[in-house]
Amino acid sequence: MPADARRLPVAVVQQRLSPDPQANRERSATLIRAAARDGARLVLLPELHLGPYFPRREDPDAFDLAEPVPGPSTAFFGRLARELDIVLVVSLFERRLDGLYHNTAVVLERDGDIAGRYRKMHIPDDPGYFEKYYFTPGDLGFTPVATSVGRLGVLVCWDQWFPEAARLMALAGAELLLYPTAIGFDPADDPAEQARQLDAWQTVQRGHAVANHLPVLTANRVGREPPGEAAAEAIDFWGGSFICGPQGEWLARATEAEGQVLHAELDLTRTARLRRIWPFLRDRRIDAYGELLRLARDDDTP
Repeated sequence: MPADARRLPVAVVQQRLSPDPQANRERSATLIRAAARDGARLVLLPELHLGPYFPRREDPDAFDLAEPVPGPSTAFFGRLARELDIVLVVSLFERRLDGLYHNTAVVLERDGDIAGRYRKMHIPDDPGYFEKYYFTPGDLGFTPVATSVGRLGVLVCWDQWFPEAARLMALAGAELLLYPTAIGFDPADDPAEQARQLDAWQTVQRGHAVANHLPVLTANRVGREPPGEAAAEAIDFWGGSFICGPQGEWLARATEAEGQVLHAELDLTRTARLRRIWPFLRDRRIDAYGELLRLARDDDTP
């Protein structure tokens, strides 16, 4: 391997999405080409980036948006990965069978083939985020995808709030954590609450970086959906995509308002060096964590 093989140039795409899937696909391709032209060897796109965030309401017709994996979108983005000689992480509404659908991230290798996939494990059901109506929880576990640029711990959006998911990816050998995301403000929230939410979202993910000594890449969509909708009926996706290092240090941060491409170069040797002086994995008390397998205690035992 070349001497700089453990130095990985990466890019995160923050994107506005329109109701036109073909226009979104072409816009994504333009941004991916720009990322590759500027040196990225790994590119991450936002969650469900082929169209508007459809789970904001329950609509049986929205299942028509789903597609198989492999399918037309993996073929399109696979050709792009091969042309640009990059590893590409895309996010799709996967139709596994009629009546069985997943929120799936697909990793495309530099030759255009599918290196692996991750099916979102934690499925939200909140006002404006009715994902349980559409998505079956993933059944592939927390397994990194082996690629030519490293072992990718791919998770999706709501997964990013759960330290267990990040830790299990780390224990399985992930070398970085990637979060394609679709998250935004309720326009009815006041600015102070919106600021707290954005800060909490970035902080918890930086915590996963620190606790596992892994870089984190997060790609969010941006802008009001649907465009022009009254605030009470819309989601203002807050952008704020970022790349941080294995001590949670900021490497690149996007604004909250614009689509853009973020770049950083990761030194993948830092994880091993940090774990030698901050041995969190060594000092875990797995003999005392049995209560984690319960939702909660049902008695008053201290």
